[in-house]
Amino acid sequence: MTTITERLLRFFRSPQGRRLAQQAQELAARPENRRRLDRLRRRLDRRSRYR
Repeated sequence: MTTITERLLRFFRSPQGRRLAQQAQELAARPENRRRLDRLRRRLDRRSRYR
């Protein structure tokens, strides 16, 4: 039986996985999405400090 990590690695090495990774990089490079990611990161960081 394969582990979830092995299955994920196999997917991300496949053509479909590489395509999705490229698309995610392109979306993350857009300024409006970068701002959203930064806001989310700050919000999550604040939550983790209080635990």
